[in-house]
Amino acid sequence: MASYAVARLHHVEMGPDIVAYLEAIDATLAPFAGRFVIHGGDKEQLEGAWSGDLIVIGFPDRAAARAWYASPAYQAILPLRTRNSQGDVILIDGVGDDHRATDILSRQAVGPGVA
Repeated sequence: MASYAVARLHHVEMGPDIVAYLEAIDATLAPFAGRFVIHGGDKEQLEGAWSGDLIVIGFPDRAAARAWYASPAYQAILPLRTRNSQGDVILIDGVGDDHRATDILSRQAVGPGVA
């Protein structure tokens, strides 16, 4: 099942470090079949108070996403981003084409945070 590295970044200080990070990240993704799905972009806010930029990188599975993040190549450039931005980063699995909202009811009890 596809898995995604999702980041919501804010307070990005665009400068030489971020430029170097952007110039290097694509090469770190290639060995793990990673690809950008969303990389910032023009937003249309419908609800809430959104700030920052959304980045989504797709991988064939969670193992590939983990391996990319832990890879020496990515770890070497990671400080270029973390020193110059704030945000949250997670790995999360996608769902199949036949997924329905109620499918989560069989996986977990309904509680806070379930959408």
